[in-house]
Amino acid sequence: MSMKIASWNVNSLKVRLPQVLEWLHEKSPDLLCLQETKLADEKFPVAELAAAGYHALYHGQPTYNGVAMLSRIAPEDGRCDWPDGGDGQARLCAGTFAGIRVVNVYVPNGQSLESDKYPYKLQWLERLRALVASELERWPQLLLVGDFNIAPDDRDVFDPVAWGEDVLCSPRERAALAALLGLGLLDSWRQMHGDLQEWSWWDYRAAGFRRNRGLRIDLILASTALLPVIRNVVIDRNARAAERPSDHAPVYIELQE
Repeated sequence: MSMKIASWNVNSLKVRLPQVLEWLHEKSPDLLCLQETKLADEKFPVAELAAAGYHALYHGQPTYNGVAMLSRIAPEDGRCDWPDGGDGQARLCAGTFAGIRVVNVYVPNGQSLESDKYPYKLQWLERLRALVASELERWPQLLLVGDFNIAPDDRDVFDPVAWGEDVLCSPRERAALAALLGLGLLDSWRQMHGDLQEWSWWDYRAAGFRRNRGLRIDLILASTALLPVIRNVVIDRNARAAERPSDHAPVYIELQE
């Protein structure tokens, strides 16, 4: 088995499609999971991606949210949204590729600790934990990938003192992420790189990328069954330096037996 699986919050696939096609050509991943596609399903660029050699599993809505999985082989057991029905927000899809279950998520941002979107985020993460627990029973080899909108700990924040315990770094969000890891998942990037500090998101404002003031919130969580085959995990910050970039960089994992 040899696979390259990537995750990228593209912050509008309509705007970023040329970059995505170029990245697919350059990096040739077996699977690219997208978040924040911001496209209604009828406007998804199926033909353009098929011409590039990729099947598309997608779940979108106009203007907000949206997730997709672009793969060289068609997914098995592909599913968009929650098994028991969604809440109108396109934030989750899943498929099985060469025996590996991949769950792609765009976790709610939460906005602020005072916002009603913050408890929604915590409830969403609790629901996700139950889903992943169920998926692991069927597929021990599992990757949970996406934009988590949580910096796992202070090593993942450019200035943890300035950021404090605000949204994305609050104790309750981090505890929810720790509960996911408690199912038998590992933060693959941290597993490979120890205490190294790199970011996957930089604010458009205040020259965040140029000043390298970012957070690592785009994660690839791997089940312990996959640990022996993880060869590398990369944050491709070059994509963030492109013209009209997303505010996120792609992250990818390389697996090889």
